[in-house]
Amino acid sequence: MILQMKNVHVNLGLSHVLQGVDLNINAGETVGLFGRNGVGKTTIVKTIAGWHKPSQGEILFDGKRIDSLPPNDITRLGLGLVPEDRRIFPGLSVEDNLRLGLMQVASSDRGAAQDRIEEVFKRFPRLGERRHQSGTTLSGGEQQMLAMGRVLVGKPKLLLIDEPTEGLAPMVVVEIFRLMEELKSQGIAILLIEQNIHKAIHLCDRHYVVERGRIVLEGNSSNQHEREILIKKVSV
Repeated sequence: MILQMKNVHVNLGLSHVLQGVDLNINAGETVGLFGRNGVGKTTIVKTIAGWHKPSQGEILFDGKRIDSLPPNDITRLGLGLVPEDRRIFPGLSVEDNLRLGLMQVASSDRGAAQDRIEEVFKRFPRLGERRHQSGTTLSGGEQQMLAMGRVLVGKPKLLLIDEPTEGLAPMVVVEIFRLMEELKSQGIAILLIEQNIHKAIHLCDRHYVVERGRIVLEGNSSNQHEREILIKKVSV
């Protein structure tokens, strides 16, 4: 098992946002995290990544407890977050944005830095064509590719991906899902937040549904009956 959340509670200001979340992901597994907006899905992935600290509970990554670690240390262990807002750095070129992703790699592993960047350009040819262009001038789909590429240069064991297709054109959505299929085939574990349930569910091995900061449903995504329960639950 690569990730475990055990009875995790998170308070943000006066709000008790997460209320005893239990969640696990196996190595190489793709897990969907579904639910309406504002129920705590993004808080879950940000808490795993160290952006929020639990007030109670434990988070283990690859057998190591990480809930008290800063985000940079968690990233260097092999956990990558692609946030919903993409966080493309203004004033930096596409290539320089990718270089920032190398900060998540231990200094002893940075020798092949340019090779890692070239791998991203091979995966995303459009980024390669725009390598000297400012990252913030890219289209929405290209910015999403850049955000994912910046994490992939660190060769993570687990990817947390928050709403990767929101606001993108249908053709770009197909491309992003194709990439996630490829990452899954390479054995990278994925925790995916995605509003397009009908498309996402076919990518996932298992799924969770979140309501008001709690996990209220867990299911096997390959089981037709459990997929129908999921869709009904989220559509209510």
